[in-house]
Amino acid sequence: MPPPLPRIGVVIVTMGTRPRELAALLASVVRQDVPATRVVLVGNATPLTDIPDDAWGLPLTKLPLTENLGCPGGRNVGLTLLRDSDACDVVVELDDDGLLIADDVFRTVQQRYARDPALGVIGFRVADEHGHTERRWVPRLRAGDPLRGGPVTAFLGGGHALSMPMLREIGLWPAEFFFGHEESDLAWRALDAGWSIHYAPDLVLQHPRTSPARHAVYHRNTARNRVWLARRRLPSLLIPAHLALWTLLMTARLRSPSALKAWWGGFFEGLRTPCGPRGPMAWRTVWRMTRLGRPPVV
Repeated sequence: MPPPLPRIGVVIVTMGTRPRELAALLASVVRQDVPATRVVLVGNATPLTDIPDDAWGLPLTKLPLTENLGCPGGRNVGLTLLRDSDACDVVVELDDDGLLIADDVFRTVQQRYARDPALGVIGFRVADEHGHTERRWVPRLRAGDPLRGGPVTAFLGGGHALSMPMLREIGLWPAEFFFGHEESDLAWRALDAGWSIHYAPDLVLQHPRTSPARHAVYHRNTARNRVWLARRRLPSLLIPAHLALWTLLMTARLRSPSALKAWWGGFFEGLRTPCGPRGPMAWRTVWRMTRLGRPPVV
């Protein structure tokens, strides 16, 4: 007799600023032909009073927070509830302005995890309302063909699935990052523990085309978190090479003096402040990532 299919849970973090988009997203979760066992809606500094407890008949749990914990911190609140209540085997996390345009996403996720017990992360393809996927949304260096799936070393935070057994082993999101590079920290820990990451372009999250630089803290946080990421996860010999390469890249890319000032401020903050527990990846993981097309120096 085949083992039971994994149960699907959902975590969505919102700040309450996109009520129309959130309502559409929840409706698209309801339409899935495999129902979620539990949907957790986390309100980052928002009371969630405009969302009824029985919204659309979902098994909905609302967790309003009095402060904004950032994206990874908010997700951790939802993941902790699902983990401690043993409510699911796989967690699908979705941006509150995303939309599942197909009704079989959860079923496809369920089947792929059932086939591969070593599967840790499935990254969805993010596309705008016209079906266009930007290069920065493709989790590989050679991003010319967004429809080419397969094993990768990274995934997008906007739409993805996470194995609960994996999370129990490697831990949750790095909440102290607040915003920026938290996906890389989790992905590198997953790969180092032997889990796989799969980019699935047939699983689509529709998402508006926006710039991450719209966030006021973007340049400072990404620089700080880049340094923290290297200090936490890279072998000592690779830290200088990683930071030197990214310093050159960002200095060439950023033309705005204010953006450069914010970036350098974050860089030095990352050097002088505690980065959290250090757990460098093994050299076998460095080699594995290199064979997958993205060594951790890049």
